[in-house]
Amino acid sequence: MNPDLDLALERIIRAPRATVWRAWSDPSRLERWWIPAPSRCRVDRLELRPGGAFVTRLSDDGAAFAPHLDACFLAIDDQRRIVFTNAIDSTWRPASPAPVPMTATITLDDHPDGTDYRMLVRHGDPDARARHEKLGFADGWGTAAAQLAALAEGAR
Repeated sequence: MNPDLDLALERIIRAPRATVWRAWSDPSRLERWWIPAPSRCRVDRLELRPGGAFVTRLSDDGAAFAPHLDACFLAIDDQRRIVFTNAIDSTWRPASPAPVPMTATITLDDHPDGTDYRMLVRHGDPDARARHEKLGFADGWGTAAAQLAALAEGAR
């Protein structure tokens, strides 16, 4: 991790790695935790393979859904690691996403209490990292991880 360019969070999820992976790989489960409540998520495309599309929409009122994420998976290691970027969209075109371009690595490791869940988000320059942090990276990604934990821990 480069502290000038990267942001990271980690938490222990008290559920098996396979359960946490299902929450990532099943669109109906991903919709339940991916966006901090009370906002809602709709998954348009979830092709969990290198080069696959990752497209979600967001609704603040539960009625109208607007574009949220148009990204591309870069690497997938079954039940271990997910890497995606929004700097390339789901059709493999270069993108200039708001609020910042990033590459995220999600790592799942066994832990005596369940799953060690780590998020590392890489940015291209210190300004993008600072902008993402100021916009509430820790709160937003932390809330989503807490929602993932609640879903996975309830599914045991």
